Amino acid sequence: MTNKRNGVLYIGVTDNIDERVKEHKLKAYPKSFTARYNCDRLVYFEEFENGNEAEKRERQFKKWKRGWKIELIEDMNPSWSDLSVNWNLNFNKLR
Repeated sequence: MTNKRNGVLYIGVTDNIDERVKEHKLKAYPKSFTARYNCDRLVYFEEFENGNEAEKRERQFKKWKRGWKIELIEDMNPSWSDLSVNWNLNFNKLR
């Protein structure tokens, strides 16, 4: 998640990406990092069958240099578009 192109980056793991993206967009947790820095744009994601593998990848990403993360994002999403924009998320309720 980010707030703008080349802006603040947030990396996290979830087992329900639709709900987690909604939480970020709605700032469901006002004191959270993503709410404080307005990180409400999904610009990159990976899917895993195994939660342990996803957590391992998250830890790996968090150790990466910023430039490597930006390169990864731009390889998949050069315009830094919000990938969740057409997901038809129901913003009337959370979980």
